[in-house]
Amino acid sequence: MTGSKADVAGVTTKRPGRLVLLGHPVSHSLSPVFQNAALQASGIPLVYEALDVNGRDLRSILRQLKSSNAAGNVTIPHKMAVHDLCDELTDLAAKVGAVNTFWYDSEKLHGDNTDVGGFEAAARPLLGGDTTAARVVLLGAGGAAAAVLAAIEEWSDAKVTVVARHAARAATLAKRFPDVARAEKSVERAVRDATLIVNATPVGQRDAEQPVDIALIPKSAAVLDLVYKPGGTPWVRAARENGIRAADGLPMLLEQGALSFQRWFGKEPNREAMRLSLA
Repeated sequence: MTGSKADVAGVTTKRPGRLVLLGHPVSHSLSPVFQNAALQASGIPLVYEALDVNGRDLRSILRQLKSSNAAGNVTIPHKMAVHDLCDELTDLAAKVGAVNTFWYDSEKLHGDNTDVGGFEAAARPLLGGDTTAARVVLLGAGGAAAAVLAAIEEWSDAKVTVVARHAARAATLAKRFPDVARAEKSVERAVRDATLIVNATPVGQRDAEQPVDIALIPKSAAVLDLVYKPGGTPWVRAARENGIRAADGLPMLLEQGALSFQRWFGKEPNREAMRLSLA
């Protein structure tokens, strides 16, 4: 990354000339659907488009987007790479180490992370509005997992156990949030006293694989799958069939998108229009 990590207060000083989603793959994404509904409801003459970008082309695509004063979102697998390429980061994006929202201002690439607020909006209702002393099991150690930890770090007396396919990555991530997180190699041990289990991996995005066997999860726990599919992911459906409170990543997706819209345009989007576009 070049430049400073100074907090970027406020919003863009010039309306974006283009809105995009950068990721690989992106064909499954619902972001263009609800962002275009928000743009239409606000009378903004732009079209939000998804760009499938592989890693080797990311830097050149960002240079091209600069010429049109573009703004947009970033999804798997580019959130950490875009973070490193930004000239300016909000304090939150710097803390998370990942960017999901970007824009250009004064010839500089700016980055923020609205996944943190999106997770908060999705998780709190699952826990009945009370996050005090939550015992969270976090599956994954990437950019989405870091955003989850940044949110939970603000919860009173909460603790997080991080479990990932690569134990070293789980340990590295937990060390970045030492007040709330620790790493664990065994998912069976981790889930025993959990009040919330969060899937922050792509497992279940393209097939019926489930990140944790439902039989291992206590009936008193809640499940939040950051993956989303129409009708819920197989893991969410299985949890509900077993009497476990569960939600997929759609509420988080909508809220992080709304917060991004606010960052780009300096005003609240029509959240009802966004929700209805996915009905």
